[in-house]
Amino acid sequence: MLFAINLQSIVIRRVPRRYKSSKSKVYKIILMFPLYFYGIVIGIMYVLLDVNYFLRLGFLYAWVIFFRNKKKILDTTTIYGICTTRDIDIVLTHMNNARYLRELDFGRFYYYNKTGLHRHMFKRSSAAFQTASLVRHRRSILIFMPYKITTKLIYWDDRNFYMEQQFIGLKDDFVYTTVITRQTLVNSKISVQDILSTCESDIQKPKPTKELQFWLEAIKESSQNLRKQN
Repeated sequence: MLFAINLQSIVIRRVPRRYKSSKSKVYKIILMFPLYFYGIVIGIMYVLLDVNYFLRLGFLYAWVIFFRNKKKILDTTTIYGICTTRDIDIVLTHMNNARYLRELDFGRFYYYNKTGLHRHMFKRSSAAFQTASLVRHRRSILIFMPYKITTKLIYWDDRNFYMEQQFIGLKDDFVYTTVITRQTLVNSKISVQDILSTCESDIQKPKPTKELQFWLEAIKESSQNLRKQN
């Protein structure tokens, strides 16, 4: 408690003079609640929310703003990571399967902002949500192993973006996990092609790979089976 009071006094000294009047609500709030109260609030936030997730998104966004070298739509973007003790599973030696998909979120977020796609979708009140993914693990990412995540747009149709993402080891350049994801455009009156054309007027759609074609057929078959059940 003594530590909290000392920290509180430091914060109070840093408050500008115009806020130190007896009528200032900001100053009264600071006096009313000691800093250990705010520590409890932050602790509760960590329990109820994935705070580190939002902090990392904020860091990536700041990185994009600071380094303004824009990428083209069909370019590959790269982010870096390391498997920490927060990522491992019950075996305690390698990354939890659920963390792979979480890490891919950061790769896509970086891609959308680096290419300017996010800005163009935001102007049209649109968003892209992940609706399917195909994951293939080739080797486990071990604890404390550094890696990079590459993200590349490989195809699109009227409503969907299809991306290929890979976990690649920094030491051996081996592709540990490869993933194809489908991002579906929602709340949009225009097509994916129209949005892409606003970014790059001369962009050409790549041909779908055999792997992607087979996966799309599997998704179509799955949808038909689910419609029969419902």
